[in-house]
Amino acid sequence: MRLDKFLKVSRIIKRRSVAKEISDAGRIQVNNKTAKSSTQLEIGDKFRIQYGDKSLTAKVLDFKESTKKEDAKLMYEVLKETKH
Repeated sequence: MRLDKFLKVSRIIKRRSVAKEISDAGRIQVNNKTAKSSTQLEIGDKFRIQYGDKSLTAKVLDFKESTKKEDAKLMYEVLKETKH
């Protein structure tokens, strides 16, 4: 699944266009490499997002085409979350 779509469906970022902007600005890394919005994610990949004064590191657990709010959190596991 594309990175920007995963971030939207998992509700980490509310809009796909915002996810695209953040990733194209170089503020998202997948497996310690800078990722673009079109990067294909696999189950088990680790990603890090820097937005504002926050940093989120998480691991992909599952893919779904659409989710309910309760199920969205089952798509990833938060490994580390920090505020600068």
